[in-house]
Amino acid sequence: MPKVISEADVEENVLAILESLGYEIIRGDNEEYLPGEHSALRLDFKDVILIERMRAALKNINPSISEEAREQAIKHVLRTESQKLISNNEHFHRMLVDGIDVPIQTAEGEAYKKIQLFDFERPENNDFLAINQFTVRENNVERRPDVILFVNGIPLLILELKNLADENATIWTAYDQFQTYEDQMPTLFRYNEILVISDGVGARAGAITSEKERFMQWKTINGEKPKRGLTEIEVLLRGMCDKHRLLDIVRNFIVFEKDKETKKKLAAYHQYWAVNKALKSTLAARKGNKKAGIVWHTQGSGKSLTMIFYSAKLVRELDNPTIVVLTDRNDLDDQLFGTFGRCEDILRQKPVQAESRTHLQELLRVSSGGIVFTTIQKFFPEEGRE
Repeated sequence: MPKVISEADVEENVLAILESLGYEIIRGDNEEYLPGEHSALRLDFKDVILIERMRAALKNINPSISEEAREQAIKHVLRTESQKLISNNEHFHRMLVDGIDVPIQTAEGEAYKKIQLFDFERPENNDFLAINQFTVRENNVERRPDVILFVNGIPLLILELKNLADENATIWTAYDQFQTYEDQMPTLFRYNEILVISDGVGARAGAITSEKERFMQWKTINGEKPKRGLTEIEVLLRGMCDKHRLLDIVRNFIVFEKDKETKKKLAAYHQYWAVNKALKSTLAARKGNKKAGIVWHTQGSGKSLTMIFYSAKLVRELDNPTIVVLTDRNDLDDQLFGTFGRCEDILRQKPVQAESRTHLQELLRVSSGGIVFTTIQKFFPEEGRE
């Protein structure tokens, strides 16, 4: 009789993959790590940040910053800013990506020091930990998410796993579970960057505001077609949770789009790889023939977001270059400009739309900097001029 695969087996498989990626593994039911024990990871079950791990990581990453300033940064991380989960999540994401400005006293008066929560340039300089069945108590409710990935003591990625053999539990049961968790444990989800749902074979990733259709497969490990026989969950874990890629995704491939309500969006796998290959080609083109190439898209593949992620990473890598977004129709120009405008935080600036040839010339007269939208018609010579 074939062995029945249990949810615990699915968990163990996930933990084994993460261990092979260099994560430290701790079993959440190991009593020595529980609050009150000699190797306790936290003081109380309501604590979702592993403070001592964060404290050690901040000292390692910011060795020249005083202990007092680092403690102030930790207080910033723990402080609740809003009654709305998405607002708190966005506020934390900004601290994670940009660092925390902490006031310090100097001989010349008050100054600000930037404290980084992650070392994005050197992934191995961070603390990566995976815990299964991590007990969280909040609002008189106790829950145990299946697996949580902590980076520098921060619960960055949560996996909810269901048993493929249970016909009443599907991958979408895991999705529904997350909706309940968000209501019951908002403190845990304040720090979350990526949610993963899986039935042990299939797997999808999304963000805290993602509808079902925005939870998507991650179909490659290294940008190439994966070997036959690998499950979706293994491809996703090895593709997204590799230390370098996980930090790259968190820093450059998550956007908060502001409309009537804020939507947090995670890049799909094809957007991630297209942007990084385009960026590599662009950097090489600066030193070569100045031709970076073309990215082909299909309808509905998320072209606008790909352009936003590419522009944002270009701004970071090239120290604020001038970017011109060129279309051949006014309606398309308006549409793209609107989308970029709703995502200006990741771009670190407010895009500008050229209203005329003269306005375009003024916008391009700067030595560098800015994201300019225009139609190709504004580059045509004026009547009577060649």
